[in-house]
Amino acid sequence: MKKIHNYHLLYFITPLIFFVLFSGKAFAQVDSTATDSLLLKQIEQQMGNDQKQPPAQQKRSGISTNPDIGVVADFGASYLSTAKRKVDAYLNETEVSFQSVVDPYIRADFFVSFSRDPETHKYGVDVEEGYLTTLSLPYKLQLKAGKFKEALGRINTVHAHALPFIDLPNAYVNYFGEEGLNDEGASISWLLPTKKVYQELIFQATAGNSQSPSFHRGDSAGFTYLAHLKNFFTLNENSTLELGITGITGPNAASGNTNILAGDLTYKWKPVKMNTYKSLTWQSEFFYSNAKYSGTASNSFGLYSFLQYQLAKRWFMTGRYDYAQKPYDKSIVEQAYSVTAGWYATEFQKIELEGKTTNLNVDPGYNQVWLRWIFVIGAHGAHQY
Repeated sequence: MKKIHNYHLLYFITPLIFFVLFSGKAFAQVDSTATDSLLLKQIEQQMGNDQKQPPAQQKRSGISTNPDIGVVADFGASYLSTAKRKVDAYLNETEVSFQSVVDPYIRADFFVSFSRDPETHKYGVDVEEGYLTTLSLPYKLQLKAGKFKEALGRINTVHAHALPFIDLPNAYVNYFGEEGLNDEGASISWLLPTKKVYQELIFQATAGNSQSPSFHRGDSAGFTYLAHLKNFFTLNENSTLELGITGITGPNAASGNTNILAGDLTYKWKPVKMNTYKSLTWQSEFFYSNAKYSGTASNSFGLYSFLQYQLAKRWFMTGRYDYAQKPYDKSIVEQAYSVTAGWYATEFQKIELEGKTTNLNVDPGYNQVWLRWIFVIGAHGAHQY
């Protein structure tokens, strides 16, 4: 009787087990269908949000208020035919940048340079640039205040590691020094309301650069004043032309005054169908200086012109001619020819090799060779066009 009772119990439990299993499977199918429907609705909602345009207002992320930080390193080697130690190798400069939007009204840009003194071979720290720029002034105006590279021509506003050659043109160095015009002050720019041509007018007042051969920061109350007009033309879909004119006036080291008139011309060709592999840039600048030293006046002239051609996707070749008179004596003339080969691996790394020969009318000429390796880590802002 006990075995018969167990069989009856087994006959009762078995259908119950099958019912539970099939019911669970059915419920799972219902839950899966509901989950898929809910997921589909979420995807459609997300796609709808992605199609909405973000607001044009520039602001910092709510997650992190840290500025964009980048490091640019310049490692190099050089040869100078007239030096006692003809070959040298060094870390030329390390530049650290801190850039961020402060609020909807201004942004801040700071560049700290750890550079090597070529004479003492020691490294020093300097604020290369540190300035605030407005973002929302009316009438297409923009104000800048702090320490900045002044709006002189084409190469003065560009950091050295972004130039297509390693050394600076002779005329540029004779008038403005190795660091160029870089000083504390204020700048106001106005985008002119023209339609067929892009025009920008800039006025700047700075305290006077103590390192510049043409201008000096003395005890007098005199400032250095600069005005620059930029004209940018789109010739066609493949080429552009830029014309600029700059006027500068300010005190010099001889308790006099220096006036400089500068002009720049830049033509760029970059075909739409081959823009990754082919391009050409022709850029020239001239400088005319009228300097008064203790009652005497000295007029001088200088220029440079270079042509850069892109050979392949990563290979560039640049040839440059320099003509330079000394600002204090126009009878001293320098002429130089240089060629630079550049391998641009990415926007974060490039290697360049430059050879240059310089001829003087008062001293024997000399030859120079440079090799530099530029690499970037962290945030890396776009360079000026």
